[in-house]
Amino acid sequence: MYGLVNQAIMGLVVDNYGSETWEKIRLKAEVRDEFFLSNKIYDDEITFDLVASSSEILGVEPEIILREFGKYWVLKIAKEKYGKLMEYAGQNFMEFMDQLPNFHSRVMLLYPEIIPPEFLKEKIDENSFLLHYYSKRVGLGAFMTGLIEGLTIMYDAKCEIEQLSHEISDISHIVYKVTLV
Repeated sequence: MYGLVNQAIMGLVVDNYGSETWEKIRLKAEVRDEFFLSNKIYDDEITFDLVASSSEILGVEPEIILREFGKYWVLKIAKEKYGKLMEYAGQNFMEFMDQLPNFHSRVMLLYPEIIPPEFLKEKIDENSFLLHYYSKRVGLGAFMTGLIEGLTIMYDAKCEIEQLSHEISDISHIVYKVTLV
């Protein structure tokens, strides 16, 4: 993953628990880098080790860490790093979700070696849809849930998010039902 991802994990921890806690997490994860370069590609294992160490040191399940990280990503990182892209993707939650399948093609212009997830949105009715999430990286379902929650906060939308299924083969395929309330 790009260093920007690890920078964001560091930011989440430092913002909520302080620099000393981050240092404990970094050392427990056996990560030598004291900082991460945004455009440098790091082994995915570093990211997963940071999440596991965060879980142990903070006493919080990894799924909760990933979910909070997803919200943080949208509300802090995406706004700072992809502000214009976020603006162009939609004026409200439903518009953004309509554009989500194309969003990463724009991000790929900034990060050409990114291995992005893919999305398929199926409309159920005016207030609900199924979101199919496909990723070559297994174990990021809670992160995706957090991303959706972050988008609802960003767009001041009230939603129910339900994970309907999760299949793992060569890729991870998760289906969410999202309903505006």
